[in-house]
Amino acid sequence: MTSYLLTPVLRVLGVRFMPQLPVRDRDFHHKPTPKLGGVAIVGALYLGISVAQQMSFFSGIFRSPEPIQGVLIALAIILVMGVLDDLIDLRWWAKLIGQVAVGLVIVQHGILLKALPVGSLHIDSPALQVFVTVLVIVGTMNAINFVDGLDGLAAGISAIGAATFFVYSYLLATRVSAEDYANFSALLCAVLLGATLGFLPHNFQPASIFMGETGVLAIGLLFAVATLAVTGDVLGQDAFRFRNVPAFMPVILPVAVIVLPYLDLLLSVIRRTAKRKSPFSADRGHIHHRLVDLGHSPRAVVLILYLWAALVASGVVVISLSDRRIAIPLYVAAFIFVTFVTWLPMLKRAHGKLGLPGAK
Repeated sequence: MTSYLLTPVLRVLGVRFMPQLPVRDRDFHHKPTPKLGGVAIVGALYLGISVAQQMSFFSGIFRSPEPIQGVLIALAIILVMGVLDDLIDLRWWAKLIGQVAVGLVIVQHGILLKALPVGSLHIDSPALQVFVTVLVIVGTMNAINFVDGLDGLAAGISAIGAATFFVYSYLLATRVSAEDYANFSALLCAVLLGATLGFLPHNFQPASIFMGETGVLAIGLLFAVATLAVTGDVLGQDAFRFRNVPAFMPVILPVAVIVLPYLDLLLSVIRRTAKRKSPFSADRGHIHHRLVDLGHSPRAVVLILYLWAALVASGVVVISLSDRRIAIPLYVAAFIFVTFVTWLPMLKRAHGKLGLPGAK
């Protein structure tokens, strides 16, 4: 609700005080659109965490407040950096330095990837722990940034991922402790879900405002920290506290939740490096661009990517925590359906070229 109510205010401020960037060839919107929506998302995250702090249900999380403090400080850095980027369009290396600083703040507040709950895989070197943790945070922030190319795409995929991650984190908490179901990752995903859902009505096509650098980095930060909290020993707890759930889940689920942004990031880096360009340079080769070129409308592309995000993210949870005899056939059917919808324009063109009945 906070982001929903705050976003129109920031849209007015953005139109009045922020520079109006020209529409580029790779853009799908037709007129300059303000980019302060991420400020509303950050405001909603702050308020959500503040409200949770006053609730006795979450007292176990705030008993050791250092991780939450780290998230709040990191969000403040992102807010400043994001607004500056909207004002003066920071160079890619300046943004990378800021992202690394955000990662180091998280590390300094006790959130470190020390072990994976698979076999006995530990990261023993403190320097390597810091490096891997910062890498996860920076990589996740950029993955969300790369997928923010169509109205409502990043916000919707993030909401789907946050909802799925929340369900898993909460179920995990109920299995780990019979007395205290409060969970650090579940809290982060709950406030992120609320913030993105509140922003989405203003951002869905035709968008009246974009989330900008502030929004994508804030979303990426919370996903990364929630991932680290589930995967590693970050709150002084036993790194193998997940023995009563499938051991691979804490590793696979965080990747599955944002697999589309990560895939797009990987393909973009390979594509741009092959052309001897900076991995951070912009182009028109993202997954959503390719789907539009395939024949889908921009709005249809967003909905299709929502389906893929929901399919991948929910599949890991459903197959692991439900009756596989029922879940797997349903999942296969859903996969076939989404694949058919994705390739429908190509199938229609092939249908027409063959001159089959009903082809236009």
